[in-house]
Amino acid sequence: MNEERARRIDAKYSKIQSVSKAQPKQMSIGRHAGRDRALGASGKPKNLKIAVVRLVKYISHERILIISALICSVVNTVSTLSASYLLRPIINKFIYFDSSDSDLSSRLSGLALWLVFLAAVYAISVSTQWLQQRLMLKASQRSLVRMRTDLFAKLQSLPVRYFDTHSTGDIMSRFTNDVDTIGEMLNTTLIQVISGAITIFGTIVLMLYTSPLLGGITLIAAPILTALSKTILNKGRKAYSQQQKNLGMLNGFIEETISGQKVVKVFNHEEIAKDEFSYLNDKLRLSQEQAQFRSAIMGPATHQLCNIVYAVTACIGGVLVALGRFDIGGLTVSLNYTRQFNRPINEISMQMNTVFAALAGAERVFEVLDAEPEKQTENAVDMKSIKGYVVLEHVNFGYTPDVTVLHDISLYAKPGQKIAFVGSTGAGKTTVTNLLSRFYDIQQGSITIDGVSIDRIDRSFLRSNIAMVLQDTHIFTGTVRENIRYGRLDATDDEVIEAAKIASAHFFIEQLENGYDTLLENDGSNLSQGQRQLLNIARAAISKAPILILDEATSSVDTRTEKHIEEGMDALMENRTTFVIAHRLSTVRKSNAIMVLEHGRIIERGTHDELLAAGGRYADLYNEITELE
Repeated sequence: MNEERARRIDAKYSKIQSVSKAQPKQMSIGRHAGRDRALGASGKPKNLKIAVVRLVKYISHERILIISALICSVVNTVSTLSASYLLRPIINKFIYFDSSDSDLSSRLSGLALWLVFLAAVYAISVSTQWLQQRLMLKASQRSLVRMRTDLFAKLQSLPVRYFDTHSTGDIMSRFTNDVDTIGEMLNTTLIQVISGAITIFGTIVLMLYTSPLLGGITLIAAPILTALSKTILNKGRKAYSQQQKNLGMLNGFIEETISGQKVVKVFNHEEIAKDEFSYLNDKLRLSQEQAQFRSAIMGPATHQLCNIVYAVTACIGGVLVALGRFDIGGLTVSLNYTRQFNRPINEISMQMNTVFAALAGAERVFEVLDAEPEKQTENAVDMKSIKGYVVLEHVNFGYTPDVTVLHDISLYAKPGQKIAFVGSTGAGKTTVTNLLSRFYDIQQGSITIDGVSIDRIDRSFLRSNIAMVLQDTHIFTGTVRENIRYGRLDATDDEVIEAAKIASAHFFIEQLENGYDTLLENDGSNLSQGQRQLLNIARAAISKAPILILDEATSSVDTRTEKHIEEGMDALMENRTTFVIAHRLSTVRKSNAIMVLEHGRIIERGTHDELLAAGGRYADLYNEITELE
């Protein structure tokens, strides 16, 4: 592959690493502009202190378990260090002696007692370590459950604007990668770091107590060992960052290729796709080799340094023993502590990446928890019911303050009327319905329902009186019956069937293996796109909401099915205020009023016949479609 081709591939797929912060587009709710491949947090947190304080505060609900785990860690560390020190009297009194000058039987019995005592100390060490891990695991999992619960609850309170400005993949990565990284730190890393710190302190004290000279030699080597570990870690962190970037690029390419496999085959793109995959795969391989090598070199490098320190300590200690200035048991203990002292330093150094990644992940989780929720309606009007008189007067709106999407929109609709919006893509049709549902609030003008401004109507009450059918279908995991009943949970089985008949869905449902009790998974992957849309229409049909919004509701069905649906819709729309967005102008012919939008303005309004007679934009659109048909 030539250099220019490789450069274009890099530029193309490296973009998937950044989370889209683009302003919301004129999109229907649930419509995604693309897929995100966020890999979660990596590197250091932006504000280490705040991240630590907030995480500690968050897990403080399990402080009894955590404190108990810390006590177990202290007992475990003390018992481990004590067991090592017990070797000194055992060796000096019962192993390293002249048997001709001593009572061998008494020494053996004494040795047996000391060994029993040593076994008891090790038993305490093992049991406290087991208990510490169990307690910490329980505390961490409870904390993660609380975190995920709070995170999910927070998402339910966020406005639609948040989901339009944050990609689905990025939000999902906070539930998975970031929370899992926090869990990994709480499960093992946190207690290892604390235990390691206690071990280092205790080892220093006992080393200096056993032999200040030999202990000093080990302490002198500690800064060198720390500096070496830090250097390797810094290089390894950069390598891992590049590895994660390349992994994201490869994953993004695979996802795009699999989801677009039909397009790949239609345009004979298989060989080019294989070349791109090979290039990205090689990049990942090279970065993984560097990352894994720099990670793997940590152990051997520090181990060899520890061996040098160990050898120096053993030589000097051996000379001291030979000169009679040190006991053999003390030398054994000192060498043992030399080994123990370096181990926690290595462990702590290797765990810092996990700690930083977890704190960075915690920051990302807290970003969601700190996001401003959808504002509650203050001084909401107590409306017992909604009839469906909708009036828009001089409405101006923009998703951002500097870009106005709708200009001076005025219209009215009464119960039983069908108001249609037609126009070019991006004209602002869906935006109008988003404002009716208060997914966004207008900047100027007014929208009233039954004479009450919608900003005085409680959002939940308002939305419970609006049924929507979107162009993008969504099927929840559950039975067909449950998916239809999603529109009104207290609906009876007979009402579910009736709604399916209105939507012309009853026939194909009856053909399913278990009829209305057929389980649907993976967004209804075992159904066709048109069948999924029919279920969405049935879901709206079962709702008793007085206002109905149909956003390209029949775009995924054939014309024959569309005619059956229209017949059912006539009954469905009776006494309801209905707003229809459609590109198929055949679906809006019976509308009481048709609004033609262009560039956010209503340029024409009237019935189908009136607009055709006017010979304006609507007539042009209708004639173009008629010619194509």
